[in-house]
Parts: sequence; structure tokens; C-alpha cells
Amino acid sequence: MEHILSLGGILGTLLVGAITPGPCFILVAHTSMAASRIDGVFTALGMGAGAIVFSVVVLLGLQVALAAVPWLYSTLKIAGGLYLLYMAVRIWRSAREPIVISNGAEEIRISAKRSFLLGLFTQLSNPKTSIVYGGIFAALLPQSMPTAASMVLPFLVFLVEAGWYTVVAFALSAESSRAAYLRAKMHIDRVAGGVVGFLGIRLISVK
Repeated sequence: MEHILSLGGILGTLLVGAITPGPCFILVAHTSMAASRIDGVFTALGMGAGAIVFSVVVLLGLQVALAAVPWLYSTLKIAGGLYLLYMAVRIWRSAREPIVISNGAEEIRISAKRSFLLGLFTQLSNPKTSIVYGGIFAALLPQSMPTAASMVLPFLVFLVEAGWYTVVAFALSAESSRAAYLRAKMHIDRVAGGVVGFLGIRLISVK
């Protein structure tokens, strides 16, 4: 049960982070509107593939480090909580800032392969992603993780990342849905910031 709760906490936190508008959101939204819905979906799959790479690298590194240095677990847990608080403040402060998306003057066809690689490289080129994954995994993973749970985690991370951005691709390829989202951006960002802040406090205070 502990491992299931840990996996649920990790996936929930990553979902909150994915929902918060950022470079990946902008790319998927722009691709979906300027090119096509299917191009947006393949971009989302590329994002998910990049998330698998980060999760595997971070997971393997943490497993080795935590086994060799037991006190590192508590240190990284506090660091992860502080980073979540920092992210929460950033999200809250940027709630009123508009998202500027260029619709493009003409339709642009992008191949499925190119769309996938665009999403993959965008995900891998973002240094904040590795910091977020490292902080969240360090904070929420138990010190001893079953092999089966460790193997399934990257796949679940892929489902969260690719699944959310696929929803974005479908929703924002329609003009009415995009306009509705942009109108509610401030409230969505503040709710997301509050949730992330709560998780950060909880990680620091709960032993």
C-alpha cells in the first residue's frame, strides 16, 4: 500500500506540473493550432518519451545514491519540498500573465516523425525537468522500492505526460475550447500553485 501511495503521489504531482502552462504546453498548443490535431498528438507522445528518459535516469541515480548514503534521503526530501514551494510561488505570481500563442498566418503540415522528435527534444532540452523529477522522486519515493514498481514507474510517467498533452492537443485544436481555457487561466494557475505549495509544505513537515 505504501508503494501504491508513493506512486500515486508522484504521478499526481507530475500531473499538476504538466497542467501548469509552460514551454511544453505552448509547443503542443501551437502545433495543434498551426498544423493539425494529429501533429499535436505526436508532439505530446514525444513529450511522454522524453519524460521516460528523465524518469529512468533520475530513478537509477537515486536508487544508487540512497542505498549508499542513507541521510541523503532526508536531505533531498527537504530540498524537493523547498523546490515545490518555489515553484508554487512562481505559478501563483504568473497567474495574471497572459499566454501568447501565435496562430500563424497559414497552415503548416508537419510529419508525424518530425512532430514526435520536436516534442522529445523540447522535453529533453528543458533543464528544469530534471530538477523537478529529481526533487519529486527524492521526496516521494520510499527508501526501498520493489523492482516491479520501479519498472512500471517510467511507463506511468509516460501516460501522465503524454496523456495530458494529448488532451491539450485535442482541446486546443478547437477555437472555442482554447478561448475558454485562456479566460480561466488565472484561476487554474492559482489552484495549481496552491496544490503545489501544499505538497511542498507536506513534504518538508511530514517525517
